[in-house]
Amino acid sequence: MNFKELIENNLKLTSSKIYFDEPMKKHTTFKIGGCADCLIKVDNIEDLHSIVDFTNKNNIPLTIMGNGSNVLVLDSGIRGIVVKINIQKLEINENKVTVGAGNKNIEIAQELLKHELKGFEEISGIPGTIGGAIRMNAGAHGKEIKDLVKTVTVMDSNGNIKQMSKNELQFEYRNSIIAKEKLIVLEVVLELQKGNKEEIQSKMKEYATWRKEKQPLEYPNAGSTFKRGENFITAQLIDECGLKGYKIGGAEISTKHAGFIVNTGNATAKDVIELTNYIKEKVYEKFQKKIQLEIEILGE
Repeated sequence: MNFKELIENNLKLTSSKIYFDEPMKKHTTFKIGGCADCLIKVDNIEDLHSIVDFTNKNNIPLTIMGNGSNVLVLDSGIRGIVVKINIQKLEINENKVTVGAGNKNIEIAQELLKHELKGFEEISGIPGTIGGAIRMNAGAHGKEIKDLVKTVTVMDSNGNIKQMSKNELQFEYRNSIIAKEKLIVLEVVLELQKGNKEEIQSKMKEYATWRKEKQPLEYPNAGSTFKRGENFITAQLIDECGLKGYKIGGAEISTKHAGFIVNTGNATAKDVIELTNYIKEKVYEKFQKKIQLEIEILGE
């Protein structure tokens, strides 16, 4: 029995959709990456549990992703099963907001605006899902998602489900216990405050304008390529090395923001990796600073 038959004959799902030999460039904001052997868009917890159980029993590699906004998939693709989390939920009870891991940040922000709840404006423009934002403790404009979290419901690699408090999540700069222990975010409870609709909308517009002016949104990219240093701003060092506009293949250091690598049309993962290595080398040469990737590399 081949891989496809094994899945089709043994994996019983209620509503989630299965794709074989699926090009990952269709599922990442970088628009780069080879094919996944199998990609499943999962829209409920029961199906996710079935997949985790199935991959464990059959020793099949399992990769979890959200909207693909902070990842680089390598050119040979991803073996095994890729699960794209699309679990949707949005419930508002006074200042408590319960959202599914697959809800997109911008959609959550629009709903909070309708209910005049403030605190999420800075996060509103971060591309991707709330699950991904929680996993990496995403942040912008001086705020991180951890500032709003009350509890997160997760599934571990054995399919066990538990609710974790903010303290248990061990949030750090662009990291959390979820990333370290490969937990899967299912649901998030946020705690917000009542606000003024016009003020919330004004802040959201202000941050959206800032992103448009400062970030290369006109090209596919994976967000900020490198993490901020402890005592330096990485993009500034890259800029001071005179690297804006430097290109390898179809991958280019943005002329608008040195912290971004963009896909100018036909970039491969190999181009991006070579370019990030070149940047690391040049920054170390000039400043003796070691810089670290913020984007996650998936596949082979």
